Amino acid sequence: MKRIAGAGLIALIGLTSPAWAAAPQKTPPSCAAIAFRPVAPGMTDGEQDAGLYKSRFGRIVLKATVKSGEAQEYYIEVDGKRPAVAATAPAGLGSCAQSKKLPAPSGASGACTGDGFKVVVEHAGKDRLVALYARKGKDWHFCRAGSA
Repeated sequence: MKRIAGAGLIALIGLTSPAWAAAPQKTPPSCAAIAFRPVAPGMTDGEQDAGLYKSRFGRIVLKATVKSGEAQEYYIEVDGKRPAVAATAPAGLGSCAQSKKLPAPSGASGACTGDGFKVVVEHAGKDRLVALYARKGKDWHFCRAGSA
């Protein structure tokens, strides 16, 4: 009995050793794609949350502008703010999107609507680039990109 208790104490001391406390911090993935569903038809007019993704690296909310019960436009907020929209999509987002089987960002489509959505996130050092894609049927369309 004493040996079992002693082994447990040694294991507990090993878990609190300086080596355990100095474990390296995890970094965000360099490229990720997060899928979202659209809002349900018949929602009340105004801004509606369509989906939420939350991790230790940040929070992404897909929002919809609803009018007459139908979504008119979708956009994202990262950590409570809309990303600064880039005039042209950053080059790094293209390779990240293609690795997730999405088309490279090109000319933004008009209104961002569809029956499914993906947010592509690329971390380049401290910079975080995001792109919103909408699916219509089987085809994915680039909506917009920016830095968060």
